[in-house]
Parts: sequence; C-alpha cells; structure tokens
Amino acid sequence: MEPTSSGRYPVGALPPAYLTPGSSSFTDFLRAQYPELLPGSRPAPTGVVQAPHGTTIVAVAYKGGVLIAGDRRATMGNVIAQRDMEKVFATDEYSAVGIAGTAGIAVEMVRLFTVDLRHYEKIEGVSLSLDGKTNRLASMIRGNLEVAMAGLAVLPLFVGFDTDAADPDRAGRIVSYDITGGRYEERSGYQAVGSGSVYAKSSLKKLYDPDADADGAVRAAMEALYDAADDDSATSGPDLVRRIYPVVITIGAEGATQLPEEQTAVVAQAVVADRSQRPAG
Repeated sequence: MEPTSSGRYPVGALPPAYLTPGSSSFTDFLRAQYPELLPGSRPAPTGVVQAPHGTTIVAVAYKGGVLIAGDRRATMGNVIAQRDMEKVFATDEYSAVGIAGTAGIAVEMVRLFTVDLRHYEKIEGVSLSLDGKTNRLASMIRGNLEVAMAGLAVLPLFVGFDTDAADPDRAGRIVSYDITGGRYEERSGYQAVGSGSVYAKSSLKKLYDPDADADGAVRAAMEALYDAADDDSATSGPDLVRRIYPVVITIGAEGATQLPEEQTAVVAQAVVADRSQRPAG
C-alpha cells in the first residue's frame, strides 16, 4: 500500500515494514524504522546534566532460585529526588532486572527490554534463552554508550532462573554489566550494583548461604541494603515512618514473584529491630 501525498498511510493501514518478515528482535525493528525511539539514539548532552539517579541493587542466589532487591531512593546531586522509586522489574516469567544509574534512561531501557522479550516470544513461539536475554540486554547498554560517556550511564543487574539447568536447586543466575555492554556472570552467588554496592557486597560476603531458602535469602538481601544505607547517603534504608520498604522479586521454578509489601515490611522491621540491639550488625 502506498502512502498518500502527505506521506501518511490511510487510517487503519500499516506500513509495509510492519508486515515484512525480518528479525525477531523488536529493538532491531526500531533501529531500522524508528531509531529516534531507542534510548541511546538521542544526541549526547553537552555540559553538566542533573538527572535523578537510582542507587543500590542486590541479587542473591538461593537453593531453588534467585532474587533481586533494590532500595527506593533516587538522588540528584545531594538532593533526594524521590523516596519511593521502584528500581526492580520482572521482565518476563523467569527473569528480572534492577537498575542503577540515570533513572529515566534506565526505566526506558528496561521497558524496551521487556517488550523485546515478549515480541520475540510472539514471533518465534518460544521464549528467548537465558543467555539470549542477557546478550540482548548487553546490546541495549552498548547502544547507550555515547550518552553514558556524557555522564548518563545505566548499569542494570540481571537475574534469571534457567529452566534448562541440570540442577534446579542451582538454576538461579546473576549477570552484571559495565557501561560498554560488557557482560559478567557472577559465580559467587551474590552481586550488587550502584553507589552502595561496595557496602552491600561486603555484607553479603559474610551473610550469604548457598543452601538458604527464599526466606533466608530475602533476609540477607535486606541486611545488605541496610548496611549499604548505613554508609552510603544515596541509598535509603527501610522508612518505617512513611512505610517505604525495598522491592524484592524472587524467581524460582514457579516463575517470578514480587513479594507483597506486607511481607517485605515484616522482614525490614525485623532487621531494624535487631540492629537497634546490635547497631554494628
């Protein structure tokens, strides 16, 4: 079907690109047809840009699955830009991503990644493999490199449950990235990214138990976020007054589940109560 003299197609008609077989990647489709919609396609800003940044994300593998958790604070310089930002997202049935870095670009990237996974499944009839998911996310980060070099970097942390793993008790996988799209699978069973990651990883180094169940892993993640907030001003601890608690997503053989706020509140309050008795942990 040809466009009208105005360059538009008749109402209800799709351009040929929508009906032409091609890549199963939605990102590739955008790159070919609407490159301006990709997060990394905008011109790199000049000068200093002040934008909200997400901070600390932790991931913990446990017996039978893996979880990812994030604090809720977004900062802009020395100012708290948002107290209840959500930085952890389920991207499909068996994967989730937490974001650190420039909040707006990071959220947009995760939304595009989620659509890309759904698009692949609809086109191919099967889900993308876990390695395919991590490689696709790496490609998106690489596409944002020019903007990242201007100071608007995005650092996701990926977790997934490998349904093809020989041992379902050790099927949880954690993958981190650098701003160039470098992909690194974490074999220690835990990882953290963001401004408080050094303190969170130090905490997990002592708390991590590979044979813990989901409840034990949630407690370890919450302790790690508390320790990060204790030493990093950009990371928030549990806010008992405003009732703002970390977001936690667990992924096991049954799929990805975001813990109800009531459950995370109980764990967070228990951590705070214990620390009131032993402030050093």
